[in-house]
Amino acid sequence: MQVRVAAVQAEPVWLNLSGSVDKTIALIQQSAKDGVQVLGFPEVWIPGYPWGIWTTSVIGNVPMIHEYMANSLVRDSPQMRRIQTAVKEAGMFVVLGYSERDGASLYMAQSFISPEGEIVHHRRKIKPTHVERTLWGDGQADSLTCVVPSKFGRIGGLNCWEHLQPLLRYYEYSQGVQIHVASWPPEFEMPDPKKIAWQYHETGEASYRASQFMAIEGQTFVLVATQILTEENLEKNNLTGNPVTKTPGGGFSMIFGPDGKPLCEPLDTGEEGVLIADINLRDIDYAKTFIDTVGHYARPDLLSLLVNPVAAKHVTLMK
Repeated sequence: MQVRVAAVQAEPVWLNLSGSVDKTIALIQQSAKDGVQVLGFPEVWIPGYPWGIWTTSVIGNVPMIHEYMANSLVRDSPQMRRIQTAVKEAGMFVVLGYSERDGASLYMAQSFISPEGEIVHHRRKIKPTHVERTLWGDGQADSLTCVVPSKFGRIGGLNCWEHLQPLLRYYEYSQGVQIHVASWPPEFEMPDPKKIAWQYHETGEASYRASQFMAIEGQTFVLVATQILTEENLEKNNLTGNPVTKTPGGGFSMIFGPDGKPLCEPLDTGEEGVLIADINLRDIDYAKTFIDTVGHYARPDLLSLLVNPVAAKHVTLMK
């Protein structure tokens, strides 16, 4: 089966819900003109990944986070319905990453929107990474489901360092993923060690490799969608003068085949665009012949995964 897939690499409309929705719709419409059938967006694309949480104190970020909460997207909202309408008009399948506001809490969400404009699945990052936990809550068991069927194949998605959780990856493979959307924030090159101590796993190169490894390990097509950051938006993100976020930069989008091969030309790290590739789902069989991680290359009699599928509740009413 032939499918045209695409991954977004672009700068968010920072801390601006209305502008974010407008840009999301514009990218969907342009991709539709290019014949795209499956489109992946970065992690918390709406209203952007607030990188200042890593480089400034919690107290120092209070004003920014106050704006961030006000501009996060409610799943059942007029803004989301605008996006759903655009997806329906485009006739494509979209995995949308956004900061979801639910009451007074935020979650790092992905909504899977069908060509009919319906949210056919919704999940939240099951464990925000490190300082992210000061802002976003945990996803529950319903977020362990990360693959849905569609007329374009079985489509999956994870956020950022969920790609470093081997049990979660394995569970996704068991769900039969064929096209995986790897949603990432901006990630940058290693900063000058004389200015700041930093770790390699917090770089765009490392995140690129983690995404490529998932393609190899899971024998799946992987659409890597990332954000970029420009100089003019440093102050808005409380990032002025820090030695980490080099601008323009942050992007490392790519589309990988099920053997890990890059399938398109990369964009510059600070360049906006939509990467496109024409794929054939039958090519997965070439990789599966050599290694089927949850099939002939597994030993369930020796190693297996235990999953709790029941979401916890904040309140349970006694009967």
